[in-house]
Amino acid sequence: MTSQLLATPQPVPAGAIVQWGWLTITVANLLVVLGMIVVFALALVLPFPSAHEDDEP
Repeated sequence: MTSQLLATPQPVPAGAIVQWGWLTITVANLLVVLGMIVVFALALVLPFPSAHEDDEP
């Protein structure tokens, strides 16, 4: 049991990597970043629900 606790853990493979110039990123992280950019752009473009559309009594 002590040998298992003291054993050096093996590195976990990162998966597919994209290299573009100085930028190196995994595909999973790239998809997350692109998703966050899409959500941010939608938040800027989509209008908020408005309460001033013919709601006067």
